[in-house]
Amino acid sequence: MVLFALGRHSSGRSLYHYLIICRNATTSTTDGQHHLGRGQVITGSLSGAKHVSKLVPPSSTISIGGINQNHGKAAKKEARLLVSGPDATGIVASFSQLLFGHGCGIVDCTSESSEEDNYSNENGSRGTQVVRQHQERVFFQRIVFDYSNINVERSVVGEEIESICQKYGMEGQLSWGDKRRKMAIFVSKYDHCLWELLLRHRAGELLCDIPLIISNHEDLRPVAETFNIPYQVFPITKETKSNQEQKQMQLLKEQNIDLVVLARYMQLLTPTFCNSFHNRIINIHHSFLPAFMGGMPYHRAHERGVKLIGATAHYATMDLDQGPIIEQDIMRVSHRDDVKDLIRKGRTLEKNVLVSAAKAHLENRIIVHKNKCIMFAE
Repeated sequence: MVLFALGRHSSGRSLYHYLIICRNATTSTTDGQHHLGRGQVITGSLSGAKHVSKLVPPSSTISIGGINQNHGKAAKKEARLLVSGPDATGIVASFSQLLFGHGCGIVDCTSESSEEDNYSNENGSRGTQVVRQHQERVFFQRIVFDYSNINVERSVVGEEIESICQKYGMEGQLSWGDKRRKMAIFVSKYDHCLWELLLRHRAGELLCDIPLIISNHEDLRPVAETFNIPYQVFPITKETKSNQEQKQMQLLKEQNIDLVVLARYMQLLTPTFCNSFHNRIINIHHSFLPAFMGGMPYHRAHERGVKLIGATAHYATMDLDQGPIIEQDIMRVSHRDDVKDLIRKGRTLEKNVLVSAAKAHLENRIIVHKNKCIMFAE
């Protein structure tokens, strides 16, 4: 972490001073340069620095430029609750009172309510027709709460949340946030999405572990080795597809994988695979769905002379490119762009949209309702 503060020299000249707190430990000093251990500090001005071999006290507060940085402060224990169901009076109050009563503090609370049309098929003189029956309001809520000072067992809170959900006819999903999730990445030969996922993961943007990368080709092994991640290859043909997919699923089970990300994995998953990881497989499709489903979307978009191209991240289902949409983005193009231009421009959309979708899933910001996703903002 680097923090800058504007100071003033005794001569009256303004100088930028800095403070660097070292997070990672290194040891060697044979080259005559300073190598800092965890918690050690460099301070100084832009004209030079000095090594202060003194650990930051656990409870210290450092003030720089008027900003206080607390070090060693106990991290909050944050849980996330997602609920959805018929709208009714008292839902928000019920969950708030429950959490408050057990010593939990609400950090963030976001709710949405929308009207939905219900339809039915009715037989008439003109055959079967789809008839609109009525409208109903559906309620969605995400609560982030701090349970550092919880005064009961967590199981008690879980049971009472389930009781409230039953009372209002709602569905609930509670994550205590104390278990780091595991994500597996499936790839073929395109590398741009894989690089983006691994780099953003290394930067700390994706709160998960990536214990393995699975592919049907050897091409991207060097990328996996760059990040020291095991790379498993399962060559697939029409004759071996079922057997190889069973091996993949077994490996995912052994590794306790929570989320599968298809980073331009150019194989169709079987219904068995999709059902085994229901709403836990995120695919990136290189078009603005529902336009240009299936293969070669950039070629077909170019043939139609589109003025916008897009990328879509969605949960994979048995129906090709028709799963609940998580995230999308678009970019303007023109008649001057050929297919190669569309592919090149689309890569940026694909990798950013895929990372956003994976991040939202890992942070419990998605409620899947019927065939669509309610995604809460960060």
